[in-house]
Amino acid sequence: MPTADVQRFADGNAEERAELVTGLVRAGCAPARRRAYTDGQIGMWLRGVFLLIRTLGFGRVLRLLPLAAPGYARADVPSAQDVARLKRVVESHSRGSWFVGDDCKAEAVTAFVLLRRCGFEATLHVGVREHPFALHAWTSAAGLCVPAADPRGHVFTPVLSIGCGNH
Repeated sequence: MPTADVQRFADGNAEERAELVTGLVRAGCAPARRRAYTDGQIGMWLRGVFLLIRTLGFGRVLRLLPLAAPGYARADVPSAQDVARLKRVVESHSRGSWFVGDDCKAEAVTAFVLLRRCGFEATLHVGVREHPFALHAWTSAAGLCVPAADPRGHVFTPVLSIGCGNH
């Protein structure tokens, strides 16, 4: 593929890229669905994201999301079962790890990146609660949130949302 075509593809809008990818899938040049991540791979992503957040800071990791989570979206939506499995695995690896230790930022970024790398729409939210003051991060997709949007019954007001059209 010539460099000019690659540049045109990179500079095009999300709809044009989605149309091209759909055509490649129909022609048999690309797989219709990316293989699901194994539980072990999800755990590795979670630990890597946690380490990246601890090293660079959460704000810098958010600025790097367009590199790790491509800005294209598939025509289909993730099934609730796929997102529920991802939620279960991410949360179990997080709670069962002395390294990660139930970190909502790492869980939310991991879920966002893995869903987007599969081409699905997902939105990463960062919310705030006033009394007592606290911040919380979660990713929403297919009607589910990873981790829960309101842990322990506390309601967080979203102050930042990153989704398909936001990067």
